[in-house]
Amino acid sequence: MNKIKELFTGPHRSFFIFTAGAVLIFFLIWFIGPGNTIPHWIKTEREINRQEKQMKQYEEDIEAMKDRYRTLNSNRDSLEKFAREEFHFSAPDEDVYLLER
Repeated sequence: MNKIKELFTGPHRSFFIFTAGAVLIFFLIWFIGPGNTIPHWIKTEREINRQEKQMKQYEEDIEAMKDRYRTLNSNRDSLEKFAREEFHFSAPDEDVYLLER
């Protein structure tokens, strides 16, 4: 600790004060300045994490849709049920009543 204190009080005092100030200014500019700064890195990391979660959700949605597609293509009864429920389809001799809440 004495050696560090001696640097700032010895014969090269002004040089070390200037160097410490320059390093401090460099780190301040690096932290809050324009361009590629630490807050920018943090913001970018958060954005990447958010987009990765969104990609994972989309992949799960795609798999669910693929399963539903396979089910609808393989079973005629499930396709008919889907068409009746989603699009209110009916056979030519049936009456359709829609109840809205």
